Amino acid sequence: MALQQQTVELRAAVHLDQLQPQFAATCAANSDGYFPVAGESAFWLEVQPGIVINRILDQALKACDVTPGALITERHYGTLEVHGPDQGQVLRAGEIMLHSLGKQAGDQMRPKVLNDEIIRQISDHHAMLINRTRAGMLVLGGDTLYTLEVAPAVHVTLLANEAEKAAPVRLVGLGAEGAVGRLRLAGSDAEIEAAADAVRLTLARLGGQD
Repeated sequence: MALQQQTVELRAAVHLDQLQPQFAATCAANSDGYFPVAGESAFWLEVQPGIVINRILDQALKACDVTPGALITERHYGTLEVHGPDQGQVLRAGEIMLHSLGKQAGDQMRPKVLNDEIIRQISDHHAMLINRTRAGMLVLGGDTLYTLEVAPAVHVTLLANEAEKAAPVRLVGLGAEGAVGRLRLAGSDAEIEAAADAVRLTLARLGGQD
C-alpha cells in the first residue's frame, strides 16, 4: 500500500554539514546503528506517525550511498538519521526522504524553545548528579552549565553541532528523540557564552511552519 502523504506530519528535517568530534562521539556512544565519525555529513528526520520512518529509510538507502545511524520509534514520533563522507549523497538522501512524504524542508515545524539558560559556577554535588545520567563528557564543580530544551526534538542535533563549532565546550547531554530535545554544555563562562550565542543565531535562521 502506498504511503498516505496527507496523514504524515513532518516535524523536523535537519542537515548537519560537518559533524564535530564530540557530537559524533556522543551520537556513536548512544547509538544502536552504524556510528558516524567527525567530518562526515548527516541528515536527521522526525515525523509523526513514527512507524513510517521504516519506509522512508528504505528508499534513501536503496538510492544513495549513505549509512543509517538511528531508527527510533517512540511513543508519538519517529526519528531517523543517515550520514556519510559524501555531503552530496547525504543531501540527496534527505531530498528523497522528503519527496517520499510529499514535503519540503520548509514544511517542518519552526523550533520552539522551552528552556534556554546559563547557570554559573555549579556546585560539586550538582555536577555529580548530572554526571550520573550524562550522555557525553563530564561536568565538573565550578563549571558554567548551559541547558536548552527545544521542540521538535531533532533540531537539537544541529544546535549542539553548531555550539561545538563555536567554542571548545564539553558536550555533556544530548537527547534528540521524543517530545522535546535537550542539550547540556559545560565550560568556562566565555566558552558557554560563545556556544549559547551560536545556538541562538542558528535558531534565528531556522525556518518552518508555526
